[in-house]
Order: sequence, then C-alpha cells, then structure tokens
Amino acid sequence: MIGVPPSLTVAAMPPSAIRANQSAGVGVGIGLAGALLVALPVFLQAPWVRLAPFSAALFTAPLLLVGVLLAESPNPGLSRAGTLLVGFSGSWLGGCLFWGWCRLHPLWHLPIEAFALPLALGGLNSRWRLAASFYLASLLGTACTDGVMAITGVMRHWREVLLAPADQAALQLQNAALEVLQPLPLAVTLLAGAMLLGLCRRFWQHPDPAWRLAASAIATTLAVDGVFLAASLWAPQLSGLI
Repeated sequence: MIGVPPSLTVAAMPPSAIRANQSAGVGVGIGLAGALLVALPVFLQAPWVRLAPFSAALFTAPLLLVGVLLAESPNPGLSRAGTLLVGFSGSWLGGCLFWGWCRLHPLWHLPIEAFALPLALGGLNSRWRLAASFYLASLLGTACTDGVMAITGVMRHWREVLLAPADQAALQLQNAALEVLQPLPLAVTLLAGAMLLGLCRRFWQHPDPAWRLAASAIATTLAVDGVFLAASLWAPQLSGLI
C-alpha cells in the first residue's frame, strides 16, 4: 500500500495453526498407510495363504516384532508406523487362520477375525491406540461385508464356489455375483455402502489421527469389495477367491 513501508518479514503463524497443520499432515499420512495395509492382503496374503498357510501365519511373528521395536523409536513417525504395524499383524493373523484352514465355513469368518477384539478394545485408551483403531476398523469392514453377503443371499453360494471343480468355479462365482444386481440385494448393498461412506466422512473430520485411520481402513475395505464384485462379474478367475 502507498504510505506503508515495505517489510521483508512474514508474520509468524500462530502455534495453534501450526499444530493443526501438523495434525492434518499426520492424519493424511496415517490414512494412506492404513489404506495400503488394508489393500496389501488382497495381493500378497491371499495367494500366500493358498500356497503355504502355515508360513503365512508364522509371518505374523516378524510383523509383530518389527512393529513393537519401531513403536519404541524416539522418532514419532517411526513410532506411529510401528504401532500401526502391530494392529496390522492382528488382522494378518486372523486372515491367515480363516483362509488357511476354515475357508469353507463362512460363519466362522468374523469370530476368527475377531480373536484379538478384547485386546483392541483395551488398547483404545493406551499407547497402542492406533493399532487398536486399525484392527477395529478392519473388523468393522469385515463384519459389514459378511453381513451384506448374508442378507443378500450370496453367502449360501460360498461353499459351492470353493468346492466346485476349477472349470466350473468361475461360472458359479459369476452367477452368485449376478444375484447382487437384483433390485433388492442391490438396494441393500448400496444402502450399506452409503452408510459406511457417511461414517467414514464423520471419522475423517475428527482431528484425532486414530479416527482418520479408521475412516481410511473402512473406505479402503469398501473399495476392495467393489473391485472384488466387479472381478466376480467380468473376470471371476481373477477375483482371488477361486
């Protein structure tokens, strides 16, 4: 402005704004890490468990060990990564146990995945809050997926698809997926998806990184379910289930 002497100094940002920016950055980073850890089992765990379930389950030990060691790091970023890895190790082991030995029993899916539920609930008020948040969000996503499959009637085809000969399994999976496109099952599926997306939006608006992590895990579960449904419809042999 005319009459105002130029200044080469920049007004200092208020401490509250700095903390808010730092919190937002941490939340976004944790959200991306959570999304990656939800999607990773689709590409790594599924084929590994099919070929060698015992070694896949044993891999939980190094995952947990690395997570605990990183959690002790004085570096905040490494400490958060380690805590998140501890939560991921619980989801990894639950997935290995079910898909390795109990995959023909869909009703056992959620109880097996929930084996660490008491620990996760207790960890919400401890230094392992991020680990508990990731595990519980992943478990919620699993519960919603299984619930929708049961309500829409798709789950009754589970054993048929997994026990079918290789040359028939793809067609049976595709037929099961086509049932989701019927008016009532499709409405149930879309309603459940909309409700979860609304929940994710609320979680993401929370300043606590643990809530943002939960939002990311649930949203990624929805995306993975959508990809699985699309693959079952158009390329069932690539779905990873058969």
